[in-house]
Amino acid sequence: MAHKLAAGSTTLGRDSKSKRLGIKLQDGEYAKSGAIIVRQRGTKYHPGKNTQLGKDDTIFSIVNGLVKFSAKKVKSYDGNWHKKTFVNVVPAK
Repeated sequence: MAHKLAAGSTTLGRDSKSKRLGIKLQDGEYAKSGAIIVRQRGTKYHPGKNTQLGKDDTIFSIVNGLVKFSAKKVKSYDGNWHKKTFVNVVPAK
């Protein structure tokens, strides 16, 4: 006779790998062309000057320069004003 009960399976204990989202280069840091500045889901941060938005909402630099974050009020489609954060790259001389 066994002196332990059979160990049953569990539906817990599995989790997805973290996606390492967030800001990769802070305000004032130097970004090379093609460098990822922000990894995000959705557009919490919006691309500004000298940056572009990837298909997974990643913002990356298209020139060498310093990263600058700026907040601006933008009028939405329904006429209301919303504060949005833009990511810019100021070209290096």
